[in-house]
Amino acid sequence: QEHSFGRALYHKTCESLAKAGHEVDGCNLYEEGFDPVLSARDRDIYHTVPDNRELVDNYCERLLAAEGLVICTPVWNFGFPAMLKGYFDRVWLPGVSFHLEDGTLTPTLRHIRKMAAVMTYGGSRWRAFLVGDPPRKVVNRVIREQIKIGAPVKYLAHYDMNNCTPASTGAFLEKVVIIGHGRLLENRLAGEGLGELLVDLGEDAREIPCLEILARRCAGACTL
Repeated sequence: QEHSFGRALYHKTCESLAKAGHEVDGCNLYEEGFDPVLSARDRDIYHTVPDNRELVDNYCERLLAAEGLVICTPVWNFGFPAMLKGYFDRVWLPGVSFHLEDGTLTPTLRHIRKMAAVMTYGGSRWRAFLVGDPPRKVVNRVIREQIKIGAPVKYLAHYDMNNCTPASTGAFLEKVVIIGHGRLLENRLAGEGLGELLVDLGEDAREIPCLEILARRCAGACTL
């Protein structure tokens, strides 16, 4: 929904990036009719590069053009919603996010130099801890392993959205603003081009998700 907290997080992140002088390429997977289902055809050609990209080539190109990654999503049942999971399954393919040869996997997203996640959970931090908090582990361990070695990764989470208050959501929104100024990613670059990819699976932890992808590039010198 247009007025959800998740949508506010998304818009605030986009706004911050734009104000920092970056070009934003927005992609709403629902509006574009993205199909998250890995079909039998998809599975048959999964390891056939580059044919495996035939139905998702546009999304692959946008991922390959990014130099940073921000995932913004609600967490449902302590996992990614189906649309986001389907995006990873169908777009992060052999020949795109990794190479697989003789059983050896080599990550190929080393051009992504920064990463952050902005997450909302319906449940409390304690409940997430008890089940192992899978989304946090996927971001901090699985995806981290695929991008540039040593790249800074930040994980921002608003837990217990079922009992959120204007004060808690307002404070969390202000943390997200920092992304646009680069301080969240804790790195300083001067005079370098920097790209960002923002994946937003919108709405809050109680609402129907949408997925947004944003690609940006720095205009001129920047200091983060």
